[in-house]
Amino acid sequence: MNSMENRVYEVEIYSDSSNPSEHSLITKFYRPGRWTKNQIQDEHDFLIELLENEIPVIAPMVIDGETIFTDELSGLFYCIFPKKGGRAPDEMQIEDLEIFGRTLARLHMVGASKKAEHRLHLTPDIYGKQNLQYLLDSKVIPGHLEGSYKSLVEEICEIGTPLFKEESFIRIHGDCHLGNIIRRDSASFHLIDFDDMLMGPEVQDIWLAVPGIDQHSLQDRAIVIEAYDSMRPFPMEQIKIIEILRTLRFIHFSTWISKRWDDPAFKLHFPHFAEHHYWEIQVQDLRNQLLLIQTNLNQQQYF
Repeated sequence: MNSMENRVYEVEIYSDSSNPSEHSLITKFYRPGRWTKNQIQDEHDFLIELLENEIPVIAPMVIDGETIFTDELSGLFYCIFPKKGGRAPDEMQIEDLEIFGRTLARLHMVGASKKAEHRLHLTPDIYGKQNLQYLLDSKVIPGHLEGSYKSLVEEICEIGTPLFKEESFIRIHGDCHLGNIIRRDSASFHLIDFDDMLMGPEVQDIWLAVPGIDQHSLQDRAIVIEAYDSMRPFPMEQIKIIEILRTLRFIHFSTWISKRWDDPAFKLHFPHFAEHHYWEIQVQDLRNQLLLIQTNLNQQQYF
């Protein structure tokens, strides 16, 4: 099945059931070296807690008290999910945005109930400076652009660091874009693919679902937050870090490709990564983001 990071297979099984979903299971083999077993267990524990609290997610199957298994031949960690159908929404109408906001608030209630001890924290240091260091050490940035890229990342991280309050971080989805939100019936959305779950600010799960910066997108985001706030108080001060979070995602995305560059699938899907033009665009995007961050902080305009 479609997955760049892991290897995911639909496995046909024998069943007398008339329910088509019971004739298949989904097996997920984790990319070696990406997550430790403890980090994967944090993901599974979160999913199981969410399911127990009737949050619409798809949790791994528990077999003999375990959710993580090891393939004897390859040593890869893997898990098994029930097959659940659904489709990603092309866009969300007002009612959809309200349902999503309330669903996310309920998810975050569970996320705030305990810590993910082994998962990454979404901070400018980890997703900004550490990723920058990897890119510099890997020598993937063209020499004539390296200095500009480095100084821009460092300046944005310097601005962002005091705005991130790790003590208030909770377990969040972490990669909650529209592709990871599916509609399974007429009244609810299911959140899928918690592979990138982490400890971070709640607003990360909101801006990714409504990522635009135009007036229409800002209005949609306000609808989500208002619905969220009806179920759980939303930390409004986090709105001012959205553009910093967006920038960290830019940096993390480039680092992600760099770390996977030996995988032929990545060369096939991201051939532009090896071209100077890619990095010229990255530098320009960082300049634009820095200006936007500075403007937003000066004006204190969040909607």
